[in-house]
Amino acid sequence: MDHHIPMHALPEEIQKMLPEEKVCKYCGVSYLILHEFKAMEEKVKAMEKEMKFYQGSVDREKRLQEKLHSLSQELEQYKIDNKSKTESKIYFRLILRLEVEHCQLKERMPDLQHSVTEPYIGL
Repeated sequence: MDHHIPMHALPEEIQKMLPEEKVCKYCGVSYLILHEFKAMEEKVKAMEKEMKFYQGSVDREKRLQEKLHSLSQELEQYKIDNKSKTESKIYFRLILRLEVEHCQLKERMPDLQHSVTEPYIGL
């Protein structure tokens, strides 16, 4: 907190007052610092409000970190699933290609068809 340094000295009449004349009889605070005390109270209230906001930020950040972690795991699982699906598609394309080539080979070589046994392709 900034320390307030007065630019001018207190008037002489206030300086000559007895201490009990300068103090609030209800709260005991000097009238000379009462305005500073009130300003400090306002700053404390503002800081408490800011602390509540930051506490909420911590909670929000924790929830967001958990959600990010969960989404990262989901993404990794999707990558694994996608890789598996891609590998399956490649496998089925190869099988299809082999079957097509086998049929083409059979068409080109009708004489050898009887002597060559058909390969086992399990789908």
